[in-house]
Amino acid sequence: MIEVREMRYEDLDEVMKIENVCFAIPWTRESMQGELFSLMKFYYVALFDGKIAGYGGMWHVVTEGHITNIAVSPDYRRMGVGSAIVDALMNTAEEKEMLGVTLEVRVSNEAAIKLYKKHGFVVTGTRKKYYSDNNEDAYLMWNYLIPIEDIIEAN
Repeated sequence: MIEVREMRYEDLDEVMKIENVCFAIPWTRESMQGELFSLMKFYYVALFDGKIAGYGGMWHVVTEGHITNIAVSPDYRRMGVGSAIVDALMNTAEEKEMLGVTLEVRVSNEAAIKLYKKHGFVVTGTRKKYYSDNNEDAYLMWNYLIPIEDIIEAN
């Protein structure tokens, strides 16, 4: 029922509709388009019955992944779309042998926090006044793909 695949240029119109509905400060089409043409950035769309229901992206920065955006159309929430996108991103992180994956999330976004915790992310800090639209704080969350002790020991 849910299929996740790499985002394509021809997906941008639908992705931008979701982006504009989901975020107070949406990315521009030009910014989103630029994300598609880099070897170190991974973007996926989730299709529900053949229609784009959500998307997500991640940057590969040295030894870690940084999730930039995950958005699900309001019509498809609570149907497993977000989980499918997180799974795709985490699988990519494992394939690329990243040490872990990080992200920021609004402290008020309880649904997203619950989703990330379900996928093994933990809150490791708070970024004060992170969001410029309302100065809301963001939780910094991590999912370490190898034991944190191994990361510390290697340094």
